[in-house]
Amino acid sequence: MRAVFASTFDDDNPLAALGVGERPEPEAPDADWVTVEVRASALNHHDLWALRGVGLSAQQLPMILGCDAAGIDPAGNEVIVYPVVPDPADPRGMSILSERYQGTLAERVVVPRQNLIPKPAALSFTDAACLPTAWLTAYRMLTTKGRVHDGESVLVQGAGGGVATAAVVLAKAMGKRVYATSRDAAKRERIAELGATALEPGARLPERVDVVIETVGAATFDHSMKSAKPGARIVVAGATAGHEPTVNLRRVFAMQLEIVGTSMGTRDELAALIQFCADKGIRPVVDSVYGFSEAEAAFARLASGEVFGKVVLDHTR
Repeated sequence: MRAVFASTFDDDNPLAALGVGERPEPEAPDADWVTVEVRASALNHHDLWALRGVGLSAQQLPMILGCDAAGIDPAGNEVIVYPVVPDPADPRGMSILSERYQGTLAERVVVPRQNLIPKPAALSFTDAACLPTAWLTAYRMLTTKGRVHDGESVLVQGAGGGVATAAVVLAKAMGKRVYATSRDAAKRERIAELGATALEPGARLPERVDVVIETVGAATFDHSMKSAKPGARIVVAGATAGHEPTVNLRRVFAMQLEIVGTSMGTRDELAALIQFCADKGIRPVVDSVYGFSEAEAAFARLASGEVFGKVVLDHTR
């Protein structure tokens, strides 16, 4: 079957480690796993990190990449794949597809039957494929971890990427005042079109916020701290610009701030996100859609840093 995989590791040029070609048909580890015919999948920075060798060993290669997918189950149902699999061998107690088990950037993927969630007819396969990783992470950051229902204002740092852009759209749909930063003027224009107040990094906000969505890291963390009102939640799910920020602990305890880490989300949270999108008429922000045969170009787009929203592979093309 056709697949996109890590053939080797290259920290300096991850795209050089990308393989596109034939791979063996996936095999189910046990009877509780099923095969899904993939119709669309979405790329994540997790895939680029895998090409650099983060989270994988040479003994696992070649590893089919991809966490996100929507497709058809063996009974002919349209489904969305929840990508988190229990894994006692992992210190986290779980792993994500493409870490231990082969990923979704292929014609077919095998997953536990319980990881399949019905796809609403209102969502296309392209839209549905965007939800399981970045959008689920953003949803959990806002709801479970950020408790956004207790506040009215949200700051999203570094909007443009998958998680941050999702957080803007979801927070607006939840009726919150949303502020979002970006270094790129063109991206700030697009953020404003999504309903947020777009600001340059480090800019003073009109108010201190209840929740900060932080996926940038050291480059923005001081601004996140200074923008948080007393009792605010700073929710961290990434560190694309440095993972060792300087933290003013006096501000943490004086303002009674919560700094909360999170990653991905539960199956139930994904089901709630899917229903929320269907009920509210929300559609993911899609940067670009490539045919499966254009996978190398899709990865180049993701690695360019110019992406606004999700990059998707249409497996029917």
